[in-house]
Amino acid sequence: MDRLIDLMNHQFLTSSLGNDSDDSPQGLDPVYPLTLFFAIGIWLVYERYQKLHNSPLPFSVAAPQAAEPGWESLPIKNPSLRSHIENEEIMPGVALPGREYITCFDPATGLHLATILADDEELIETKVQSAAKAQKTWKHTDFTQRRRVIRSLLKWLVDNQETCARVACRDTGKTLIDASLGEILTTCAKLEWLLNHGEAAIRPEVRSGSLMMCYKRSEVHYEPLGVVGAIVSWNYPLHNAWSPIIASIFAGNGVVLKCSENVIWSTSYFVEAIQECLRVCGHDADLVQLVCCYPDQANGLIQSPKIKHITFIGSDTVGRKVAMAATKHLTPVTLELGGKDPAIILPGADIPKIAPTLLRGVYQNMGQNCIGIERIIVHSSVYDELWSIFEDRVTKLRVGSVLAKSSEGFIATVDGGAMINNERFRGLEKVLDDAEQAGAQVIGGKEYNHVYLENGYFFTPTLVGPVDRSMEIANHEVFAPIAVFMPYDKVEEAIEIANSTKYGLGASVFGPHQDVCIKVAKKLECGMVAVNDFGVFYINQDLPFGGVKASGYGRFGGPEGLRSLTNPKAIIIDRWWIQTSIPKVLDYPLRSLWTSWEFSSSLVRFLYGYGWRERIRALITVANTANK
Repeated sequence: MDRLIDLMNHQFLTSSLGNDSDDSPQGLDPVYPLTLFFAIGIWLVYERYQKLHNSPLPFSVAAPQAAEPGWESLPIKNPSLRSHIENEEIMPGVALPGREYITCFDPATGLHLATILADDEELIETKVQSAAKAQKTWKHTDFTQRRRVIRSLLKWLVDNQETCARVACRDTGKTLIDASLGEILTTCAKLEWLLNHGEAAIRPEVRSGSLMMCYKRSEVHYEPLGVVGAIVSWNYPLHNAWSPIIASIFAGNGVVLKCSENVIWSTSYFVEAIQECLRVCGHDADLVQLVCCYPDQANGLIQSPKIKHITFIGSDTVGRKVAMAATKHLTPVTLELGGKDPAIILPGADIPKIAPTLLRGVYQNMGQNCIGIERIIVHSSVYDELWSIFEDRVTKLRVGSVLAKSSEGFIATVDGGAMINNERFRGLEKVLDDAEQAGAQVIGGKEYNHVYLENGYFFTPTLVGPVDRSMEIANHEVFAPIAVFMPYDKVEEAIEIANSTKYGLGASVFGPHQDVCIKVAKKLECGMVAVNDFGVFYINQDLPFGGVKASGYGRFGGPEGLRSLTNPKAIIIDRWWIQTSIPKVLDYPLRSLWTSWEFSSSLVRFLYGYGWRERIRALITVANTANK
């Protein structure tokens, strides 16, 4: 529309000013201002339509009181997620016999948040059926209607970002900054990409043809699958819930989300927001369903015949089980599993400049990131310099809760939050002790007993090195605030170290020469690489996200991820009035096998032969034998 107006303006000015020719007519041609007026009228109608049908609609969702700083409730010592009917302290007099409950608590403070009845397989199937019923109407919506939902969600998230961040903090123990970067920023990026580029990725497209099919028009239509499932991890409850949901509904699907039992309290709030948005926009909120259960009952979702695709985010151990269970109905699965992401530091790298990026890459969300930097593969010439900076910074990092209240008042500033639980603490301490016994220096490496938050799950930010490939800590995902330093002397050695684990998700390469960094990046066995940066391949939502080897397969994000939630249907139609007809020489019953072969082989030579003489001779043979 803007280009049309520019063109009209250009024509208007040209007509008004005339040209240098003496015999050219002077003055304004009335056609041009009329055309301009008409174009402006179309533009105003279009803008009005967009404003009426694609502007965000306001909606509200009551924020839980527990998200407020200083909120207090019953503290739980050594809490367990699994609650049964005998847990009268948590749910007095309301438990159902034979059913399990999920205990929700703040891992930074131990405060009880809620106790929620876990879904059984019968209820899960009911939710799948509800989503399927709503999807029958939703699949007929156009992209303008879907964009309005996405636009409304984006506005709500931006307007309520502090509340959403605090909800995520309360349920995971993370900090506000970690929530802002990992939850809010990334989700806004995905919403914006869907608004600006989602339609282009899945609208019908014309594909190229060939000489033989020149009279045909070939198209690909990306149709909704129906109802899709998503089983996601706990480390980013907002983003891990919204990301598969918004992609699924934009593609025209219904979606059933099974979040981790660790974050059902916060995920319920985030999913409720999407359901309310759908309702306000005039759609059936049943399109999006949340399943609340333990892994024992997850097969009710994975093996439902109505689930047409599954997105799984989690460990490779559980991912294998999901993939195997999905074979019952040959349900396609996208697996985004663990990682042991390397950051290669090349000789001559500006260490003071890149150190803050590396620190954020390791300790963001207390290391509980699938694409967190787990190995810093650093050239021996800059090893000591980088170690010194890390040692100075890491020993000063403060852990705690941004929502807790201490004897000195509210904890205003902390660098790191809590771990989701303490189940892996002994294992982490052992693997660090083993590294120390093998000659590595370990700074930190212990469970942290917080002076004010005695019920919180904290682990000391840790630095360990030098580490070699033989050590366990160099090969297995730690998913913790641990920086592993691995020295090398030659660049090829660094590449070998980076590729030596079973994982291949993300990676980073830092160095003074970008062309050298790119050469190294191309040799890494992984799905994504950032040059002189960390994790930015996820901020650009036009890129596919995923890994290789034990880090999974398939992609979400970008056109590849959105299209994986559709059925690409090929449709080929007549371009003109010409229709395919079977020549007599090929019509059943064949008159002569030899003549039929002569026709078909000559047709191949005409279409694909080398040299115009051969093709012309073949065309003559085709014409002579077609009606024999």
